[in-house]
This record gives sequence, structure tokens and C-alpha cells, in this order.
Amino acid sequence: MKAILYEGIKNVKVRNVGDPEIKNDDDIIVKVTSTAICGSDLHLIHGMIPNMPLGYILGHETMGIVEDAGKGVQKVKKGDRVIIPFPVSCGHCWYCEHDLWSQCDNSNANGEVGGILGYSKTYGGYDGGQAEYLRVPYGNVGPTIVPEELADEQVLFLTDILPTSYWGVENGGVKKDDTVVVLGCGPVGLLSIKWAAFHGAKRIIAVDYVNYRLEHAKQYGAEVINFEEHDNTGEYIKEITHGGADVVIDCVGMDGKMTKFEMIETALKLQGGSKSAIEIATQAVRKGGTVSMVGVYGARYNMFPLGDFFARNITLKMGQCPAQTYVPRILDLIKQGKFDATDIITHKLKLDEGEHAYEIFDKKLDNCIKVILKP
Repeated sequence: MKAILYEGIKNVKVRNVGDPEIKNDDDIIVKVTSTAICGSDLHLIHGMIPNMPLGYILGHETMGIVEDAGKGVQKVKKGDRVIIPFPVSCGHCWYCEHDLWSQCDNSNANGEVGGILGYSKTYGGYDGGQAEYLRVPYGNVGPTIVPEELADEQVLFLTDILPTSYWGVENGGVKKDDTVVVLGCGPVGLLSIKWAAFHGAKRIIAVDYVNYRLEHAKQYGAEVINFEEHDNTGEYIKEITHGGADVVIDCVGMDGKMTKFEMIETALKLQGGSKSAIEIATQAVRKGGTVSMVGVYGARYNMFPLGDFFARNITLKMGQCPAQTYVPRILDLIKQGKFDATDIITHKLKLDEGEHAYEIFDKKLDNCIKVILKP
């Protein structure tokens, strides 16, 4: 089969590899119909996630048709059309039973966090879904059948960015009449703006430096700030909100704009990447407010502004989204026509064009926001 492989920093290739096979009784094999590139995939190709072997199959936003199923699979069968949530979860450990699917105790022998499809050996070493076929472990847990009347484009993002953005807003406690700041206007940031409005936020401020993405945020009714136009964006937000926002949602993570010092530290593995969004959040959130961090962060961080958060009684919430919890409720909203994420799709390309897709997404060329790949 064809697949998109990690072949080194900022180097991906489409190559032929062996087809996946059933390994365990509860595995399924999915023939991929649509897959997408996630912003967190860029952390991998930028060398910011450890234990990425060459030739590793990328991708964790995938859906398709069940091609084969192990003898222990009862939830789905051959021919079912399914989306695959990105966390690999056993379904029966304490964490899965308490809706902390991304913290599964049994899906990752290489660390405390649960496994993630296509996201390095650090996260379990599972092959990803940017391929023609995908082996899915725990076939009775994650895969969810989707209605035939809904197009792939309507449901594909149930795999990650729809639950992640919803969870970020819910974690932040966004409620009616709140002021919300969303840092980063990539796919997760844009959907977080939509979910914040859905939850009744009165004022939403979107922060980025990519003007075409800020223009897209305006379409949702958000005020926009280009942080390159301000010496201190956090203080500016504090000023225009008269003390700060009720909730700040960090959709940037470690791949934000880095200072020269952070670049050196990150290259030497002394720092886990940028913390620019965190610095803005310390000043943009009001006293007693909440910062919800959904952008991916990696290793430890030097000079983390803990004192700034502590002094102002700020609540920090963060982590990997337990996507399985949110799939049913969001799917219902999609079926009812109450929520639509398809407007963020700017490019639909063939899997064969994977190298080009990564280039335009990474370098933000051709007004790229979200790429869908079709095998």
C-alpha cells in the first residue's frame, strides 16, 4: 500500500509499504477513504517529539471502511463506515472507565500517557492513517459507525480536532456572556472559536500572525489581533478587556513563535519548544480566570511563569483530549445540522500528493488551513 512516511526533519515521502495485518483478536483493518494532516503532525516533522524512527507512517485523523476484523470484534463488521478517534484506548482500565481515554493504562508500553495513532514510539509506536489501509487496535472501543448520508468531510474531524476544540472550550468553562481569547487560528483554534460562540460567549478575541487565518476568524464574529503588531500582546488584551478575559484557550502549543534563546535550547533538547502562547496567556486572562491548554506541549520548560499564574489565582487545565467521550454528542449535532466544520477545509488532495500537502500546510502557502487527503 501507499503511505506517507517520516524520513527525517521536514522530510516526508509517499512510499509503498507492506499492508497492515490483524495482530490481535480485537484488531480491525480499515480501508482509508479520507485522512487529514493535523497541526500536531508538524511537531513530528519538526523533530520536537522524540523516538520518531525513519519510515514511520504518519497520521491520526482517519476514517474509512472496515475491511477485516479480528474474531473478538463485535462493535463493527466488514463493510461498516467508521471514524477512528486518535487515542488508542483499551476500554477497560480505570482511566478508560472514567472517560480519560487518552490516558489509557494499557495502550502504551513506552510511557504513562496513552497511545496515539501515528505519533511516534513515545506514544505507543502505532502506524498512522495517512495511508491506504490502517490497523486499528481495540476495535470494540474507538471506531464509530457514521451515517451514509453524511459526507466524509462532515465527519472526518470527529477523529480529533472537533472533540479537541470542544473539550478545550468545555475545560475552560466557557459560558454565556464570557469573554474568550483564542490563541492560534489554525484548525483547532478556528473550531474553538465556533464552539465558544456555540456555548454563548459574548466576546471572542482571536490571536495569530497569519493574516488569512485571522480573516477566517472574522467570519465567525471574532475580533482579531495580529500579535506581530504589538510589543506586548498579553498586556494589550488585558487593556482592551479591562482586566483580562474570563477564559484563554491556547491552541498553539510548543510550535509557536520562538525566541532565539528558545530555538537554541530546543535544538539542544534543553527546552520543549516555544512557550510564547503561555506568556501571552499569563497577562491576557483575568484574575481568577481559566487557561485551557489544548495545543501540544512536549518536554519540560525553563522559566515557566508559574508565579504569574499563582499570584492571580488562575486555573490551568490541559492535556490530550479524551476524544471518545465527545464523538457521540458532536455527531448528533452534525446530524441535526447544528454544527458544521467543513468551512475550514481549503485543500483536498490525493494521498500521492502528500509531500506537497505537508509543504503548503507547514509553510502556510496558498492560504492553507486544512488539508484532506484521499487515497
